[in-house]
Amino acid sequence: MKFTISREALLKPLQVVGGVVEKRQTLPILANVLIQVDKGKLTLTGTDLEVELTATALVENSVDGEITVPARKFSDICRALPDQATIEVSLDGDKALIRSGKSRFSLSTLPATEYPATEGVTGAFRLTLAQDVFKGLLEQTHFCMANQDVRYYLNGMLLEMKTGQLRTVATDGHRLAISEVDCPDVAGEERQVIIPRKGVLELSRLLGDGETTCELVVSSNHIRVALGDIVMTSKLVDGRFPDYDRVVPKAGERQVTADRNLLRQALQRTSILSNEKYRGIRLQFEHNLLKATVNNPEQEEAEEEVEVEYDGSEFEIGFNVSYVLDALNVVKQDQVVLSMTDANSSCLIHGAGDSASRYVVMPMRL
Repeated sequence: MKFTISREALLKPLQVVGGVVEKRQTLPILANVLIQVDKGKLTLTGTDLEVELTATALVENSVDGEITVPARKFSDICRALPDQATIEVSLDGDKALIRSGKSRFSLSTLPATEYPATEGVTGAFRLTLAQDVFKGLLEQTHFCMANQDVRYYLNGMLLEMKTGQLRTVATDGHRLAISEVDCPDVAGEERQVIIPRKGVLELSRLLGDGETTCELVVSSNHIRVALGDIVMTSKLVDGRFPDYDRVVPKAGERQVTADRNLLRQALQRTSILSNEKYRGIRLQFEHNLLKATVNNPEQEEAEEEVEVEYDGSEFEIGFNVSYVLDALNVVKQDQVVLSMTDANSSCLIHGAGDSASRYVVMPMRL
């Protein structure tokens, strides 16, 4: 195996696939990146057995072959070389030689035949959509995913495809996020799959903001997303997502409309003195006024008043302030609506005039 490539052309795909390679691996080969050269095309692959990333680039003076080398060391070497440098990679016995100008490196290798291969994703469901649309769906909901919850099906995001619509849902049991877009290309029977947390975070990193498209292929066990020269394949979580429709409250009796930015800033200021563990905040509503107060174990207190649109009866309710702020951070409208029934019922949050993205936050006893 042998090839020549510019530093810039190699570094980008190498950094992409390196993102999925864990520092501490149970299998030594998982710390490596798979290098394959075939007819002037270089393919780099990284995997942690759950998520696999491949990236391709064109090379010169190539000799077909394949090998694996330590991902971090290979990436660090390429990053340390000067801009516009030309890199030549070749094999010398069981070592990979990297040459550039007067620099020479020799890396240990492991055979490519030992590298774990992901099953081919042959799914009946294929969908092409704009990258920014898919990225938007992920960013509107991913912060509500659980992290290392024993209910493993919560450690990921539900991707739901039903006629004319694509929807993402995430919950950690204390809050829930739903975002949906119209998608005429989705047809046929309804499908639900759970993408694991790491797959969602990698996708958020890779998807662009432009209108370039990506292709989704969903099988019974995997999802594959092709973004031009980059392909991400992720295992799906084998589990049943909760019936989220049941926990989304209908429009409550108490509707509060507020300036999103003013409310967000007021809650951020009061949260400074909240209990670091429980993050509780008390919201008191009266006619066109919201009072936000927090106390902590050191007997410290913070209070903010925000003018809002509210003409219901006076009442108060407690929340984890971080959960409310997370929702306010992703609402795109200038005005935000908080819909509640009573102090023991969950709160529905969405942008004024927009119900495509909705957030549910459970109350806290304070």
